[in-house]
Amino acid sequence: MNILVVPDTGRSYNSVRPEAEIYISLAKLGHKIIVMTDLTSAYIDEYKKANIELIDLKPGKKISWAAIKTIRQVIKANNIDIVYATKSRTIPNATFACIGTNAQMVAYRGTTGGLYKTDISNYLSILHPRINGVICVAKSVEKHVKSKVSKNKHKNVTTIYKGHDFSWYQEEAIDLSSVQSSKDYFNILCVGSPRSHKGTNSVLKAMTYLSDLSDLRLILVGNGLDQEPFNSLIESSPAKPLIIRTGFRNDVPQLAKAVDFTLLPSTRKEGLPRTILESLASGTPVITSDIDGAVEIVSDQVNGLVFSAGNETELAKTIRLAYADEALRKRLTDNAKDVITTTFSHQQTVQNYQQYFQQLLHH
Repeated sequence: MNILVVPDTGRSYNSVRPEAEIYISLAKLGHKIIVMTDLTSAYIDEYKKANIELIDLKPGKKISWAAIKTIRQVIKANNIDIVYATKSRTIPNATFACIGTNAQMVAYRGTTGGLYKTDISNYLSILHPRINGVICVAKSVEKHVKSKVSKNKHKNVTTIYKGHDFSWYQEEAIDLSSVQSSKDYFNILCVGSPRSHKGTNSVLKAMTYLSDLSDLRLILVGNGLDQEPFNSLIESSPAKPLIIRTGFRNDVPQLAKAVDFTLLPSTRKEGLPRTILESLASGTPVITSDIDGAVEIVSDQVNGLVFSAGNETELAKTIRLAYADEALRKRLTDNAKDVITTTFSHQQTVQNYQQYFQQLLHH
């Protein structure tokens, strides 16, 4: 197959890796892969090592006539079979470029919500009539998309998990002293965000119930957590000495490998949280809210612990349980990697992509 990919450029190497490695593996299987992306992408060097053809593309806007023209020229010049676009700014441009060509247009959907039929902008992306198929990151996303697209397109809306590979996580765990903690403490990693639905506020409020655990450390990673309302929540909290803010970091997998648990406190639906998969692939169990997507990965009392989204007292009780029960911690840690092997492996992801594209072409 001749496949043109218009992917995520990626904020960091680790964030883009699960997606980018799909295209590299497809190229190794003998398919012609062309990647159109900003050449400052975090994964450019890896694409080059795999001898993937790269074309510079800076779409900028969701509708860029220059980008549409460039993509269309590549489709025609290379007899492209599949066009696969994965970002909100690239899907509309790629879709319009496919009009009048024989290429099958496939879009990626990574989140639930937002596909309102009354919002005309959605007809430029997932609801665009020229889109032939949609690959969803999780079954919850697939269900949502199918509720919005016409029934005759349901057969081409599918879930393909974005798998991981243990070989990506061979780097040593970081020394916790570099983040003002210690392996002698009970460490929980939380990749936070100022966005309200990420639940950072809930975590900080839950910590007020845990101030008696002097050897507990909450390691908060992410930009914007040194601003309000987080400063006030932390400064007024009796658990202030237990909370560490590191800012943005590129080494989250190595940090996840060093801690006891990773925490995902999101308060509403997400797709397939990458931090959970990174943590489990590193052998670290997860404490997560019961949002769709997360519960497709984490089984309560098996490879992690699940609490009710937005329930701060329940979150505090869950952390206290993990802290107090050594046998439970060992069991969850021992099981952490299993789901990567059985359900979320990179190899299975690549096979599923190849099969899906082939089925779409021969439908």
